Amino acid sequence: MRWMVVLLCLFGCSSAPESPLHRWMQANGKVKILSTTAMIDDLVGQVGGERVDRLVLITGEMDPHSYEMVKGDEEKFSCASLIFFNGLGLEHGASLRAQLQNHPDAIALGNTLPMCDLLQVDGQIDPHVWMDVSLWAQTIPAIVDQLSKKDPKGVDQYQKNAAALKVKMLAKQTELVAKMQQIPPEKRYLVTSHDAYDYFCRSYLAVPGEKDWQQRFSAPEGLAPDAQLSAADIQKVIDHLFKYKIQVVFPESNVNKDSLKKIVNACKEKGQIIEISKAPLYGDAMGKNTYLEMIEHNVEVLYNAWK
Repeated sequence: MRWMVVLLCLFGCSSAPESPLHRWMQANGKVKILSTTAMIDDLVGQVGGERVDRLVLITGEMDPHSYEMVKGDEEKFSCASLIFFNGLGLEHGASLRAQLQNHPDAIALGNTLPMCDLLQVDGQIDPHVWMDVSLWAQTIPAIVDQLSKKDPKGVDQYQKNAAALKVKMLAKQTELVAKMQQIPPEKRYLVTSHDAYDYFCRSYLAVPGEKDWQQRFSAPEGLAPDAQLSAADIQKVIDHLFKYKIQVVFPESNVNKDSLKKIVNACKEKGQIIEISKAPLYGDAMGKNTYLEMIEHNVEVLYNAWK
């Protein structure tokens, strides 16, 4: 059956004539890249430039943690020359996980990072590595390596693009760290909907050299925002809010606000008024932003709320 799918890819007769999918499936001599998330696609696009055609599997505000394969997704996998995914347990929907594990050209970028740089939450590796620009930049060599294997004629261009991208990312990292360090340390305590900001906290909110920096972040929901909340989960965050005199909590663009509302109401009953920020943060999705715009948005929202 695979040869039939390949024919569909070559002739592009499987989707609407003017759709991005249709255009991506047209044979044009470029390397066809399927990325599971927009954060990955952004880096691939900047490294690959005009030599690659890109498509994102998990689009918009969809949750990458629980995404399951839908009609047409297998066709995308069959047409792709390379598949880049986050790994580290992010894409844990059963059907997607199986597809990624069984595909010979699927590369988990998170798995290429040094173990010493990865964080654990409740015994699990935290997959949200893109929340630290300097850490995410370390996945660039793996992208260059895989593109170069598929398209040896493009090696020089890939390396040139990658070098420029790394310089841009590290410059942005320095800028964002400096911006957050302008906020007094006693204000840099973050509460969001789910546990996606530990890397962000370590990189941007922590005091340099601080050993117990993880106290600066708390969330009612775990690494994936799909578990049932317990009274203990809520109480843990309430205690955190009271201990550090936190006055505002931050919703996420693609996560329901119900857990934060429960916490705010519980605090009100205890005589503590907590606000929910009107401006959401980006975590598992980045809206219409580029990757660096996404992280910069998060820094700006926090800076304006805490200054």
